[in-house]
Formats: sequence, C-alpha cells, structure tokens
Amino acid sequence: MNKFLISLATINDVKEFVNIISLCDFDVDLVSGRYSIDAKSIMGIFSLDLSRPVELVAHIDNCDDLIKKLDRFIVK
Repeated sequence: MNKFLISLATINDVKEFVNIISLCDFDVDLVSGRYSIDAKSIMGIFSLDLSRPVELVAHIDNCDDLIKKLDRFIVK
C-alpha cells in the first residue's frame, strides 16, 4: 500500500484524474479526514472537500507507473 497527497484544484483536474485512475486494475481510495471514497468515482470525489490536498491510497506494492502519470497532481 502506498500513500501520498494530491491536489485537485479544478473540475478538469478531477476529470483527468478519474480518467487516469480508471485504467488501474487495483483499488485506489481518496481519504479526507474521516471519509474514504473510491478514487474511480467522480461523484465520490466531488463529495470531498477539495479546497485542501487529499490523501491517495493505492492498494498495490509498486505504484511507480501511477506516480509518473499523476505527477502533476502530487503535492511535493
């Protein structure tokens, strides 16, 4: 399992993020406070507070490819 913070500032960011995550064959969750939602659910993402970074939890040991695809969303 890998965890890192991401920022989704605009509606287009959310759409692009979901398009990338939908191609993953493993579970990916977004965690904001006590809420955890499926990162492949665009409706679920819009239910979160996106005014601050959210934690992405990828349920896979090696997610280097995913990190490369999501680089522009990762908070550094």
